[in-house]
Amino acid sequence: MSQRNPGISKGIDWSVVGIYILIVTIGLMAIFGATYKEGDPVIQSFLNFNTDYSKQFIFFGVSLLLGLFVLLTDSKFFPATANIFYAVGIFMMLLVFPFHSNIKGTESIIKLGPLNFQPAEFCKITVALALAKYLSRPETDFTQTRSQLIAAGITLFPAILSILQKETGLALVFFAFFLVMFREGLPASILVIGFSLAALVVMTLLLDKDILALILIGIALMVIFLLRRQVKRDRGLLVKIVLITLVCVGIQFLAVPFLFQKVLGKHQVERIYSTIGKEIPEEYIQGEVVINEKSGKQENTADYNVKQSKIAIGSGGFTGKGLLKGTQTRYGFVPEQRTDFIFDTIGEGFGFVGSFVLLGLYLLLLFRIVTIAERQRSVFSRCYAYGVASVIFFHVAINISMTIGLAPVIGIPLPLISYGGASLLTFSLLIAILLRLDADRQMVLR
Repeated sequence: MSQRNPGISKGIDWSVVGIYILIVTIGLMAIFGATYKEGDPVIQSFLNFNTDYSKQFIFFGVSLLLGLFVLLTDSKFFPATANIFYAVGIFMMLLVFPFHSNIKGTESIIKLGPLNFQPAEFCKITVALALAKYLSRPETDFTQTRSQLIAAGITLFPAILSILQKETGLALVFFAFFLVMFREGLPASILVIGFSLAALVVMTLLLDKDILALILIGIALMVIFLLRRQVKRDRGLLVKIVLITLVCVGIQFLAVPFLFQKVLGKHQVERIYSTIGKEIPEEYIQGEVVINEKSGKQENTADYNVKQSKIAIGSGGFTGKGLLKGTQTRYGFVPEQRTDFIFDTIGEGFGFVGSFVLLGLYLLLLFRIVTIAERQRSVFSRCYAYGVASVIFFHVAINISMTIGLAPVIGIPLPLISYGGASLLTFSLLIAILLRLDADRQMVLR
């Protein structure tokens, strides 16, 4: 076993550091482009730290300091304290219930003076560490159902707490860790079942319930007919087909209505219906409407926000209008343009070229992280690296998809780009820990 690298720079993958700095710099520029007001003294604003872009610059500086601290930490510290950090993260999420503040419909934030602290963000790090710790234990046999259920529990418990705190979007992020489990031997059939359930939910929204039930029964009868010889030999197969059909019909008639009426907020339901192009049922409409300037008709805000986002990105053309020259993002037509819809600022200002460069940087970052993961001797380091890659991939895919109308608007920030100290610090620490573990990749950590 080789000894720990003594120097802070020795063994560090500087290509990841370079990509990280480039993406954060683009984020600072995008926030500046979205929030700068004509006549504002830029230098004075930075010195006073009273603007979003100057505050984000402070968060960037803090992230670099914390990253430096992580790089000076012994790699053995992370597997040794993974379960402790997980317990602390869960404890902080539980503290949200009695001490939360209701901000923009979510109850997952604790106000600490001028700062807003969201424990669920911190739990991305703790889940990545705890899951890697569990999967790397010598006694963990991930081919056993019990081990798979425990790993799923580690991942889903904070997701359940997030849902109870009305932060469904962030709760979905924790499902990204199932990609780590898949890499470590989780049967592909489980992922197929998951995608099938998602497809069933979408079909439930698109089709009449009775018609969909008849379609499901018809599919079951067709399967029984095609497998009639196997069914004759094994009656248990017939029972399985019937049970699966009953479960699907039950999900359609019971589970989906419960999800949309009791779990999701009305604004989230609106966004889901808007994404699939389906008229929003009256019981889900919150009454927030705007007037379309061209047609003069009333439109629901869920439709309006996505339409304005598409207009902003499309108006950028091939090379964009230039920094501070975009009309949609400069004049407030796009909602949350410094956070959830920050990609619009890049799309309108720098067009297809700028968007392509940003996506290229993300792909390069993910490629480097996966490369780092596969060269690890330690299962802990490999699992953690895949956890980081999964979270970043999920955020990028969902955020950009929702800005162009391919996914519901669920309030997921664009990594290292969107305004927000908690998000920037979280992704910075995820990457810093990865670099520290990779620097000592010749060590076997458990």
